[in-house]
Amino acid sequence: MIKTKYIKIITTMSLASIFALQLMWLCNTYMLIKENICEEIEQILYKAIEEEALKRFDETPKGTNIEGGSTDSIPEITYLEEGLYNLGYYISIEDVDSIASTLLLEHKISSDFTLNLINPKNKEVLQQSKKESFLSWSAIHSKEIPIRTDRSQTVQMILMNPHWSIFARMGILLLTTAVMVVFAFIGLFYQIKIIITERKIAQLKEDFSYAMIHDMKTPISSAIMCASRLHSGKLDDKPEIKNHYFTIVESELEHLSALSNKVLTLAKLEQHKLEMNKKDISLSPMIEDLIEKFTIKTEKTIHFTTHLKTEKVYADEEFLKEAISNLIDNAIKYSKESVKINISSSSDAKHDIINIHDNGIGIPQKDQKKIFEKFERASAIKRTRKGGPSGFGLGLNYVYQVMEAHEGRIYINSIEGEFSEFSLLIPKIIENYD
Repeated sequence: MIKTKYIKIITTMSLASIFALQLMWLCNTYMLIKENICEEIEQILYKAIEEEALKRFDETPKGTNIEGGSTDSIPEITYLEEGLYNLGYYISIEDVDSIASTLLLEHKISSDFTLNLINPKNKEVLQQSKKESFLSWSAIHSKEIPIRTDRSQTVQMILMNPHWSIFARMGILLLTTAVMVVFAFIGLFYQIKIIITERKIAQLKEDFSYAMIHDMKTPISSAIMCASRLHSGKLDDKPEIKNHYFTIVESELEHLSALSNKVLTLAKLEQHKLEMNKKDISLSPMIEDLIEKFTIKTEKTIHFTTHLKTEKVYADEEFLKEAISNLIDNAIKYSKESVKINISSSSDAKHDIINIHDNGIGIPQKDQKKIFEKFERASAIKRTRKGGPSGFGLGLNYVYQVMEAHEGRIYINSIEGEFSEFSLLIPKIIENYD
């Protein structure tokens, strides 16, 4: 069985791996888009320089001949700029800036930028279209476009803060990533929840198996021992002892049968396959019978008191009696040697109420919400192994299921170390009380 700490480690590693892979994907995409934007601004810068040069060329006298051309290392615009420069028509960085701004908007690139006229030999900035207000670590620098054939001057564009332009192009990817992360968290959450639930179920099975073996071992051993003694013939001439052994065998077998029936009954109650045979029943005879049974059965000193203001309830007599019996049995198990149990009944406008109050060890506040769960005694396995009362932890769950089948409720009021009081609320059938 995987321990919780290992589940946490595996989950953390899984999340870290998912985030690492996703981060790598996002970083690679970011760099790819950044490179694409860099190529775009180089084309924009070239076009802006070209448009500004053609504008100056239009200002030259008609018939002026400017030799052009291009090589692999020197673009055509460089020869045009060289010719204009020789004629005294110098480049206007501000006009190039204005043209580039319009072209950037057409390409949906929104970012502050500047154009630098540079001397590439010493990297001196000869002129700027605007001062750098903020140059981020992710600023994009275009290639330097020469405007002199000897490469003594170049023009470069710098996007100072291109984050939003890059993120805008990553919009769908970022949205997809967010959705994937959310689904990853949801999937891991439910995976952990399922693992923990399976772990609890496995623990419950272990608890139930141990409790069942523990509770059945004693009556089985007693029955086998008595049967062996009777079979030996040594008691044939001792009828009283022989009858006593027969009584023990019958009692232990009845105990085993009761345990088996309780498990089967609970299964039917949970599946709503067990029908309640409800009718008006008198509480006094039922309570008196239970008091007599437990007074004889237990070795502890028990003092019962009853205050039955309501004499009749509308319920299934067999199941209600077994439910009250379970509550009395628990009161005796979880009390000291001297047990005081008060059984009372009352009613309100909608319910008949049966209260079973004891002076037992009480139930801690943190356990009161889960004591009606199956196999809970908080918890059966721990108590049986520590020498506490044995059992499957089915008693209170049985009472809860019986109340559910009656469309009623069960409440607990308890202070640890002082008392416990269980209240059974059984709905009234109005027509029966006309």
